[in-house]
Amino acid sequence: MKEEYNFTQGERGKFYRPGARINLPIYLDEDIADFVKRYAEEKEMDVQTVVNTIIRTNKEMIQALR
Repeated sequence: MKEEYNFTQGERGKFYRPGARINLPIYLDEDIADFVKRYAEEKEMDVQTVVNTIIRTNKEMIQALR
């Protein structure tokens, strides 16, 4: 690393986008990913929809128990 960097030509906020959403990748364990993939193929759904459905169902169940 350099001792000092020159940012005099830098532009503040060049890549800032207010309201921008970042979708974070989620990495599943191999056995879970295989299960979800097989289930999605059986139901003719995409994996993202299956994962969202599973999480949403569990979220609703947890909220109902409170």
